[in-house]
Amino acid sequence: MVEKLLEGNEYFLKEDFEKNRDHYGNLAEGQSPYALVIGCSDSRVNIERIFGAEMGEIFVHRNIGNIVAEDDPNLGTVLEYAIGHLGVGYVIVCGHSECGAMKALMGEGHGDYIPGWLEHAKEAKQYVDSLNLPEDTEEDKKGKLTELEKANIKLQVRNLRSYAFVKDAEEKGDIVIKGLYYYLENGNVEEIE
Repeated sequence: MVEKLLEGNEYFLKEDFEKNRDHYGNLAEGQSPYALVIGCSDSRVNIERIFGAEMGEIFVHRNIGNIVAEDDPNLGTVLEYAIGHLGVGYVIVCGHSECGAMKALMGEGHGDYIPGWLEHAKEAKQYVDSLNLPEDTEEDKKGKLTELEKANIKLQVRNLRSYAFVKDAEEKGDIVIKGLYYYLENGNVEEIE
C-alpha cells in the first residue's frame, strides 16, 4: 500500500507541483491560511477539496466526529497556533452526513477508545433524543442521524468558546466562528446556525 502513496506522489509532482512551482515555492517560505477548519477524520471528507482551496489556504484539524473537546491540549495547541500565530479570520466546525462517529453515538458502534471520545458529543445526543423523533423507517433513522450530526456541530461550536483565548478573539472581532455541514450524497455545504 505504501507503493500506492508513492505513486500518488509521483502523479502530484508531475501534474501539480511542476505546473505550480511558484505557488509551492512560496509555501516553502511560510503559510498564511484564512481559516481553521475542524473536521472529521472520515476519508470521504477532504476539507481542502470540498471548499475548492489551494494548499496553504486552510489550516485543518481532524478527529473522529469533528469534536471540540474542552481542555484538549492537542486542539488547544492547534487553536492557539491558528489564531495567535497564523492570524486566521475564521474558525469553522465542519460535520457531514453519514458520520460514523454519530452512528456510533446512536449505539451502532463500540470499541476501547471510541465511547470515551464520543462522551464529548453526548449532549447533542441527549438533545436529539428529547425531540422524540420517529425511528420506524430507514428514512426516519436517517433523519434522526442528520439531526444528531447537525446538533453535534452546534455543540462543538459552543465548545470552541470554552477556550478563553478563542472567546476573547471572537469578542474582539479577530475571528468569526461558524458551523458547516457537508452532504456526502450531493457535495453541498450548509451553514448551521
